[in-house]
Amino acid sequence: MITPSQSSETLKAIRGSFLDFIDDPFYVPESESVRYIADGLLVLENGRVKEFGAYDTLKHKYADLDITSYTGRLIMPGFIDTHIHFPQTEMIAAYGEQLLEWLQQYTFPTEGKFKDRNYAQKVAAFFLDELLKNGTTTALVFAAVFPQSADAFFEEASRRNLRMVAGKVMMDRNAPDFLMDTASSSYQDSKALIQKWHKKGRLLYAVTPRFAVTSTDAQLQMAGKLLQEFPDVYLHTHLSENVDEVELVAKLFPESKGYLDVYDQVGLVGERSVFAHGVQLTDAEFERLSEMGAAIAFCPTSNLFLGSGLFKLSKAKSDQHPVHLGLGTDIGAGTSFSLLVTAHVAYKVAQLQRQRLSPFRAMFLATLGGARALYLDDKVGNFDSGKEADFVVLDMRATPLMAFRNPGSTATSLKELADQLFSLIMLGDDRAIQATYVMGELAYERESDRPH
Repeated sequence: MITPSQSSETLKAIRGSFLDFIDDPFYVPESESVRYIADGLLVLENGRVKEFGAYDTLKHKYADLDITSYTGRLIMPGFIDTHIHFPQTEMIAAYGEQLLEWLQQYTFPTEGKFKDRNYAQKVAAFFLDELLKNGTTTALVFAAVFPQSADAFFEEASRRNLRMVAGKVMMDRNAPDFLMDTASSSYQDSKALIQKWHKKGRLLYAVTPRFAVTSTDAQLQMAGKLLQEFPDVYLHTHLSENVDEVELVAKLFPESKGYLDVYDQVGLVGERSVFAHGVQLTDAEFERLSEMGAAIAFCPTSNLFLGSGLFKLSKAKSDQHPVHLGLGTDIGAGTSFSLLVTAHVAYKVAQLQRQRLSPFRAMFLATLGGARALYLDDKVGNFDSGKEADFVVLDMRATPLMAFRNPGSTATSLKELADQLFSLIMLGDDRAIQATYVMGELAYERESDRPH
């Protein structure tokens, strides 16, 4: 029974089927890395996990507690998006170019609008609501070059009490004049934003040079200086996405030994450094990322949309040189806010290379894998005691087709669960998200489930 000091006002409980991960199924057998409780109870206190286990084991201890029950639903930790651009929300699904041309034709003109603080606030609000609608509770986010765009994002994220990492873009060449800062101003603006927002509530800052093409060596050195001054902030940029991009970087930085080396020479490769894409990485670059504890954001819908290529999943998750890896939607070259859809396409990218991405491995990348990539696995990513209670309630029968595919009851084995989970990845999207919780509070509920 709960004690008087643990009144029902501070405690709450959720009942349902639970799936999370306690280790990496790329390296540890799924039977040992997957935690599945067919009928479980998640007990929350002040927005954190207090206790988690089988309902039959815990029900007597919490007999006086009101329980929110999600019968027939699968509850997972909130999804983690390791690479996304909030200013590109309105230009998602812009037709017909590869990376460098796409930036000039669509991205840069759109991002110019974010000089207007009110406009940035409006888009940030829509963007964050869309993330919650898709079950995403943590993301690593690009703002625009304007400091006020980052301010607007952080304000909206703070209002929703979200665990978010973001930063203003640094960009001082090879872009329109109206979008460029300077090495000096990008340092000063970024430093002011770090001092204002980093570790404020659940917010964290990422130093964000767009990519080597749009930063001079002087600006990249300023980014490195920020990391030295604030060693617990993040570094977030793009790396080896497109063949033409890699060739251009080689011309712009003739002294470098390769694309990753451009960043490495100025101290940008280390823990909490997250590099989006990595489609064209060499074996030596994978090894260096592994050695330094850096991470890659695998963005399959974007890589296919822009024709960038097929990410070498087996290289990133090799036994010899494992690299921290998460999934990224990369809106707006990415074509869906849904990490279910992103996992779906990741599976197909692996298939095209005669590799296998099991449903458990895919959803590990979307949860605990993403948390590890962001060095946030002490705070989010699974249901361990003390973790922040961000989670998503999934409806495996959300559409007529999904219901037809999954007529059965709650899975009673990992084999049965794997089949159901795979069908969710293949057929699911935002419609499969029944509810999203942030720090134990309901933050989104599917309209059809709201009381009328």
